[in-house]
Amino acid sequence: MSNSATYGSSVLGYPRIGPHRELKRALEAYWHGTSDKESLLEVAKDLQEETWSELAATGLTQVPGNTFSFYDHVLDNALLFGAVPERFKALEGELDELDFYFTLARGRPDFPPLELVRFFGTNYHYRQPELDENTTFALRSATVLDEFERAKARGIELRPVVLGPVSLLLLSKIGPTSQQEGFSTLDLLDRILPEYERLFEQLAQAGATCVQLDEPSFTEDRTPEELEALKRAYETLSHAPLRPRLLVTGPYGWLGDALPILAATKVEALGLDLVSGKVSPDDLAKIPGIKRKRIYAGVVNGRNVWRVDRYVTLTYLNALKDVVPDLVVSTSTSLLHVPYDVLSEYEIPGDVADRLAFAKQKVGEVVSLAKALTEGPSEKWRKKPTSVHFKLKHAVRARVNAVQPSDRVRAPYEERRVAQQARLNLPPVPATTLGSFPQTDAIRQARYELGQGRMEWEDYYKRIQAEIEATIRLQEDIGLDVLVHGEHERNDMIQYFAELLEGYAFTHNGWVQAYGSRCTRPPILYGDVVRPKPMTVEWITYAQSLTDKPVKAMLTGPVTMIARSFVRQDQPLYETAEQLALVVRDEIADLEAAGIAIIQVDEPSIRELLPLREDGRAAYLDWAVDAFRLATGGAKPETQIHTHLNYSGRSSVVDAIERLDADVTAIVATRSIDWVIDAIKERTLTHGVGPGVYESRSARIPDIDELDGLLTEAAKSVPLDRLWANPDGGLKTRHYWQLEPSLRNLVAAARRLRRRAAKEA
Repeated sequence: MSNSATYGSSVLGYPRIGPHRELKRALEAYWHGTSDKESLLEVAKDLQEETWSELAATGLTQVPGNTFSFYDHVLDNALLFGAVPERFKALEGELDELDFYFTLARGRPDFPPLELVRFFGTNYHYRQPELDENTTFALRSATVLDEFERAKARGIELRPVVLGPVSLLLLSKIGPTSQQEGFSTLDLLDRILPEYERLFEQLAQAGATCVQLDEPSFTEDRTPEELEALKRAYETLSHAPLRPRLLVTGPYGWLGDALPILAATKVEALGLDLVSGKVSPDDLAKIPGIKRKRIYAGVVNGRNVWRVDRYVTLTYLNALKDVVPDLVVSTSTSLLHVPYDVLSEYEIPGDVADRLAFAKQKVGEVVSLAKALTEGPSEKWRKKPTSVHFKLKHAVRARVNAVQPSDRVRAPYEERRVAQQARLNLPPVPATTLGSFPQTDAIRQARYELGQGRMEWEDYYKRIQAEIEATIRLQEDIGLDVLVHGEHERNDMIQYFAELLEGYAFTHNGWVQAYGSRCTRPPILYGDVVRPKPMTVEWITYAQSLTDKPVKAMLTGPVTMIARSFVRQDQPLYETAEQLALVVRDEIADLEAAGIAIIQVDEPSIRELLPLREDGRAAYLDWAVDAFRLATGGAKPETQIHTHLNYSGRSSVVDAIERLDADVTAIVATRSIDWVIDAIKERTLTHGVGPGVYESRSARIPDIDELDGLLTEAAKSVPLDRLWANPDGGLKTRHYWQLEPSLRNLVAAARRLRRRAAKEA
């Protein structure tokens, strides 16, 4: 390309829940039976068409398509190629297509849903496809083609986005119906590739000139066999007889060893995440074949809300175009992970708002960068912007600097265990939950009216107290051994604490999809963190006053506060984690002074923030563990510290769980419980363990025998005085008609185990 070349602009994907959560409301109305399917389909159609039109109007040279989903795009892609799990096939003839899809995602009493898995360190979750040696693939492209034709009728050519074949197989799990020893999902690669070729042919015949294939699995460490599968896949697909141009992307990190493999194939374009995996232009130019590819330079971050530094980014792009002349400015990932529009926010402080870019603004940044790259920067661009520095809180920084190693150390576990049992007198296999109870419409409405100034604080306070008392009475009736107050005063566990701290900003419409209809509003952590006053003591002490059973206090740990917020970028994450750890430490001290005996510090995100590649994991786990131990290190021996973690069989994470030194660790395990049992057998988990025995996000009600079986299996490897019975997460998204029988069955299973143990003693 010459210096007069025009450089393109695109994004890898866009939010789909709706600027005002239109899809969420339509989904839940349909699921609850208050709206019909036609209304849901109409909302979906409107959202699709509004997205195409809006993106085309911004000046993007390419608009992505097939980015909409009723629930989850990974599940969509599995069904696009006809990968129906064997255990669900009996339902295909019973249900229509959409209801069948929702059954896969949400389950029903006789069919547990597909497993919910976090997506590449983001706060998004996908439903994991299940494959076995008998899986067959058959293209079901009607939805993709219909969308393409509807956009074409509006004069908009879409670039359909499809999950790449190797990542689709790697993101899937071996289904419970598999009988073949040594089976791998990659064994199915040669079966699925012809279906991709059929899709390419149909898209080409419809007029598509480019299709996007996402291969995020290769931003993780991969075996030689997996890399060989990638090579075979794209050597095959790039020689398909009739196809559009192929754009293969590697969002969420650096493609590493996969990049030269892809560069050596006949695919025309590669999309690189140059935010998480920034590479120097000279190093990129050394990769054989890279200069012959169109490179989609992902320089605008799709995972955070901070504006790009235009001067630095344009300088980098100018250096990049000198070695890779065919360049398209793009985002590092889909914009699925950020809110829609910062201009809809009206209470973010001005100096913070000026630094923010949500999805709409990020599209504008992409277009603006491409224009500056093509035409040269205007005078405004030539002037390097002045960085905005938020006022530092010297007392906070002095306290962090004064932390000593002894501040992270409690009394030995065995000494603590004796002191805690003397105080609590709990039975073997205590039954409990992990904090939240259903958020009723009445409570949501009361919180909304309080925020709008339509309800006095005293009235709101009484409503929350009434809800807490009802929750305590219900738990007593069910027979739980350790109770919770239900978290009725909390909208979201992250947002609730953030709103009580200095250093955070908040949105009104900054919703981001977590999974299905579940959305969160991540707070924006921009400054030094200060706790002006106790955050939970009043609610927990009220709950404890209602019962003689212990009531757990519920706090969110420092790493999770970071992982589920949009975090400042002007200092390392570990420094921010230390500030948050001291906040939690102070809250624990106040709870202890109020007489609370059990305190749960949730850290589900320790696993979530784990770097995708081995390089960097040890250093990350060191500071993550240090932050948790600083938060809990001041607790007295007789105070029982619980934590809640997402599951992971990685040995490094199992080791980190042990190093956290929590008295009890509840683990999201459910249908992946085997690794927890193995870790216990190997004595690598030596403290209290609660391997979550039913999925809290599912509407399914587990029966007593199922729960008894899981607890009995765990009891083979762990003494009953260290084993806990609990669901695998909070219950805020459930209905009471689902929650109550599930918890009664949990209590019954725990009591069965105790009775058998007593008879055998």
